[in-house]
Amino acid sequence: MRQDEIWDAEAAANYDTPGTGMFAPEVLGPTVDRLAELAAGGRALEFAIGTGRVAVPLARRGVPVTGVELSRPMIEQLRTKVDEATVPVVVGDMATAEAPGPFRLVYLVFNTISNLLTQAEQVACFRNAARHLEPGGRFVIELGVPGLRELPRGQQGVVFHSEPGYLGVDTYDVLTQHMVSHHVRFGAGREARLFRSPHRYIWPAELDLMGQLAGFELESRHADWQGAEFTAESPSHVSVYRLPGA
Repeated sequence: MRQDEIWDAEAAANYDTPGTGMFAPEVLGPTVDRLAELAAGGRALEFAIGTGRVAVPLARRGVPVTGVELSRPMIEQLRTKVDEATVPVVVGDMATAEAPGPFRLVYLVFNTISNLLTQAEQVACFRNAARHLEPGGRFVIELGVPGLRELPRGQQGVVFHSEPGYLGVDTYDVLTQHMVSHHVRFGAGREARLFRSPHRYIWPAELDLMGQLAGFELESRHADWQGAEFTAESPSHVSVYRLPGA
């Protein structure tokens, strides 16, 4: 399925979880704080802006934010929060779409670069970020570390989260670096609803090479938005890439 088919009206309507999950204050607050710091008074561009989870509070902090988003239903949800004048959005793919720039900061959060399913598209995303940045500008990516060490020998899947009413399973194809996240939600009876999203996972070293191909240098990498040390045990990272210049 194409990404615009996955992120349809139903997915958009159920995306926001106010106050919990990735919308929890302890998750969202440090994200916005760090991005506002990196924007340093300049303009920011969010690739795959979605329903505005990050862009809306960042704009309320005084950072001018523009978005790129492929899914029109996700944009419609965003428009229930802010208008076009407050957070303008360009409809298109984050690897190719153009927004009026330049920007001091481009950011891509919550594993979204992995929604691009080929290495070539992911490299193109880096190059697109570079095209939108002013000299010395930064590209920030939040991305999970592939959980292959958790796979039992001979198995292709691992449970990444389990709680009453919900089961999350990732399945891997290690030859293609493809992963599918399966989100199963259970009702009171026998019925369950399944949402699946395909990804191409990226190792940190591969991500750095993509940055080099687009003219970036890795400025910093931490395990979270608060700046914790990134180690071999970290399940995710926040990587900041910088263009040469002022």
